[in-house]
Amino acid sequence: MSDDATPRLGLPYVAAGQAQKHVTVNEAFARLDGLVQTAVVSRTVAAQPADPDDGALHILPAGAAGAAWAGEEEGALMRFEAGGWRRLDPHVGHIVWLADESVALVFDGADWRPLSEFLDFENLVAATSPSGGRTRFAILEEDVAPSGASTATTMVIPARAVVFAVATRTLTAITGATAYDCGLSGEPGKFGGSLGAAAGSTNVGVIGPTAFYSDTPVLLTGVGGGFTGGTVRVAIHLIQFDAPGA
Repeated sequence: MSDDATPRLGLPYVAAGQAQKHVTVNEAFARLDGLVQTAVVSRTVAAQPADPDDGALHILPAGAAGAAWAGEEEGALMRFEAGGWRRLDPHVGHIVWLADESVALVFDGADWRPLSEFLDFENLVAATSPSGGRTRFAILEEDVAPSGASTATTMVIPARAVVFAVATRTLTAITGATAYDCGLSGEPGKFGGSLGAAAGSTNVGVIGPTAFYSDTPVLLTGVGGGFTGGTVRVAIHLIQFDAPGA
């Protein structure tokens, strides 16, 4: 362990018998203010801002320019405080909120990566039994290019899953049909009927929790004609269950 600073955040220690202890303590406070619950303005601004807010924090992109930024390592944290810029070095696992992109980032030791890459949002385990039984929330998603009278998704609602909703978003405008239904074979409008053909149209087809006992695709059916073009994103919101181990 260093005798001068803490090993991870680099907070300076007050030395025995040190004069002007407030200088060292204030330095530690300043670093904590920048590194705890870290909020970053941007990671794409390459030109050092001329009039930043006090406490503004940036992740330096490649080719950063400016009196204080030029020559600093890409990915470094630069914080403006008391009229000047100071570099703060991140450590593995450091998490920041990136304000201009509304995304959380994690430092992996070399790069800043989205926090979502480290989390499996498609299979969130809600509970696990001592012998390995699990309850899992999941979202299955697929982009479908419907054609003809109706088109089934390649993905399926898994056997023995409980479905709460199937949501859709029209990514590119539907042609041929004037609208479409989202449902199942035999129940074409179960998750929504006469849904918007225009790009950007959305629907969340909430149903009472429904159990499925065999693999079941979602079906898109044209209204007012057959599909000749367009793209629809389909998301199935469900719960799955794993039996306990031996």
